[in-house]
Amino acid sequence: MPGAHSELDDHPELAAALERCRAVPGGLVGLALEPSVGVAVATAHGSFATGAEDSCRLVASIEQAVRPRWVTWTSATALTMVRAGLRVARGWNLATVHCLLAGGADAGPDRVWAQAHGLALDGLPRAGPRDLFSSWQDDEADRVDGPDPDGPLGPDGYLRPEWAAGGWRASTERLRRWSALAIEVAGLQQLALAAMTSRPAAAMTARSESAAELLCAEMTVDGLPMARAVAERVVAGFIGPRPSDDAAAAAARAERDAAVLRFAPPGRDVDLRSPAQVKEMLHVLGLDVADTRTGRLRTLEHRHPVVAALLAWRRAERIATTFGYEWLDEHLGPDGRLRGTWTSCDGAAGRMTASGGLHNMPAELRPAVVAEPGHVFVRADLGQIEPRVLAAVSGDEALARATLGGDLYAPVAERLGIDRQAAKVAVLGAMYGQTSGNGAIALRRLTGAYPVAMAYLDRAARFAEQGRDLRTYGGRCVRFAPAPGAEAAVEDRRAVAARGRYGRNAVVQGAAAELFKIWAVTVRERSAHLGARIVLCLHDELLVHVPSEHGDAAARLVSSCLDEAVRRWAPGTAVRFVAEIGVIATWADAKGA
Repeated sequence: MPGAHSELDDHPELAAALERCRAVPGGLVGLALEPSVGVAVATAHGSFATGAEDSCRLVASIEQAVRPRWVTWTSATALTMVRAGLRVARGWNLATVHCLLAGGADAGPDRVWAQAHGLALDGLPRAGPRDLFSSWQDDEADRVDGPDPDGPLGPDGYLRPEWAAGGWRASTERLRRWSALAIEVAGLQQLALAAMTSRPAAAMTARSESAAELLCAEMTVDGLPMARAVAERVVAGFIGPRPSDDAAAAAARAERDAAVLRFAPPGRDVDLRSPAQVKEMLHVLGLDVADTRTGRLRTLEHRHPVVAALLAWRRAERIATTFGYEWLDEHLGPDGRLRGTWTSCDGAAGRMTASGGLHNMPAELRPAVVAEPGHVFVRADLGQIEPRVLAAVSGDEALARATLGGDLYAPVAERLGIDRQAAKVAVLGAMYGQTSGNGAIALRRLTGAYPVAMAYLDRAARFAEQGRDLRTYGGRCVRFAPAPGAEAAVEDRRAVAARGRYGRNAVVQGAAAELFKIWAVTVRERSAHLGARIVLCLHDELLVHVPSEHGDAAARLVSSCLDEAVRRWAPGTAVRFVAEIGVIATWADAKGA
């Protein structure tokens, strides 16, 4: 096979099967990898397994020779590859595609297999020893006296719990069968996606979501560059130097509390960590508030100095409890990389998420996110993404025309006859379900000006209120219907209305997440030759770490990748998408950071 490594020459059967796969760009190749045991690959033309010695080299050889779309059951395989130094271009993650098709985040191999084969999910066999409450059906599901007692499937067609729980790793033969089952499920998933004729972007979404899982594995392993000395200075500025013991930590906490409690009425003990007690303290001081949320308190800073002190205390308390010295010790490695676990979907509308504080790091810590010597960051932030997505997915031509300038809200304001800020509030309110009070007046104006977009949102809200599942533009199922067999709950109007508000936003936020991930994985693929690595995906923002000499080229590439992503995501759309892109040394250098 031209361009293949010697490892493939040693396995002529595999080479022959891959040659057929190679004729189809991005052809599916099932992969089951357990480095201590071996590796198995499968195509529609057969499966093959070999021992541990060749496992990673063989995967690398196939990637170079064929560049297939690797079919894996879960993201754990991607992590295994990245940790072994293997980075592949394309993937088909069965769990990720299952969540796209079925909604939610529960995507164990047993559920993925059952869903793909039309088996009832409430019939999944249970793992573990039998007890007094097990039925004869439970015993029958695990019988091993059939023609294949060591096989992956029980007589009922379900995956055996032992295999689904990791038993597929036990031998090279099991790896081989696991990779073959992966190819079978991928084929069924592709058929299900093709049947979604009302969502023509669904198959592309499945591919990009799977590539996003590869990116998540890379970000999990690579980490975010961070200067510990700078981070510790920021933390110290809020909560003081690192405490030497528990007593010192308690004293520092009491000192922070005292900066607020000096305003408390005499004789009152106030727990600042209790919203009810804080609200009562403010009432006694003449500040009656419906709640003590930060946004509400900011409007009262001019009324009493306790408000400014309380807001400053909250910022310090957040650092102390969540992003302090213990956080740095746990997540910031000796190599200067802050690490958490990334996932491509939050299980709801589909946004990327991360653990370890990577997704909700306080802005005050951004000066500590510093590019390594000889490197810079390319930071790109999508502008007004959700209303632009609404214009695209709804097909509202009038709203699409409003996106042609850099600022969408200015032409909307002109069309509605209101100021820009009011127009912004109206558009965001329509997407987030503010349909009462001033929001209702603005919504009526929006409905008259942009009827197609508003009808799109209204339909989503109506479906959600009725307990009907929604699908995003890219085909992701957002669940609202009760689980099969579950009794419908009796809900009051507020619960129904809240569900409707969520439905409105889910179809826009979910589509925006799909576009963002297509953009991110396009940047990942197109920028590899520059030595660039995406190190952060925060809502609508990308942070790319790249050698300094390639910073400007990478910035131009990130911009062109957005145009390419839009063309792939919504071919022929008249909507203009914009991003603020800059080359910076620290995250805090970003405009507007």
